[in-house]
Amino acid sequence: MTTSRMTAQEVKEFRSIHKAAGIEIDPAEAEVMWEYGQTGDPYGINPDLPEEEKQVGRVYFARSPGTDIWVWFGDLPAATLTALWQRIKKEGLRFASLD
Repeated sequence: MTTSRMTAQEVKEFRSIHKAAGIEIDPAEAEVMWEYGQTGDPYGINPDLPEEEKQVGRVYFARSPGTDIWVWFGDLPAATLTALWQRIKKEGLRFASLD
């Protein structure tokens, strides 16, 4: 999702912001999307990702409507994640495009 080099402190702050945003996501209203990306670095913030962690696959994100912070499913609270997957399976939820 991002490509600029970040310091360790910036990475920590970035993850903290995203985890906090994830707490606020209502799974009944959330927008969801996926894209192909590094599963070991879903936000694309680690330019020095070790070779053994480089694996491309689907990475899933959610956000609250009207916000611009996409939160990786792995940073969501367990209850939110479970509810989102249930909603996706039940409703055949349409995935948004990354904007």
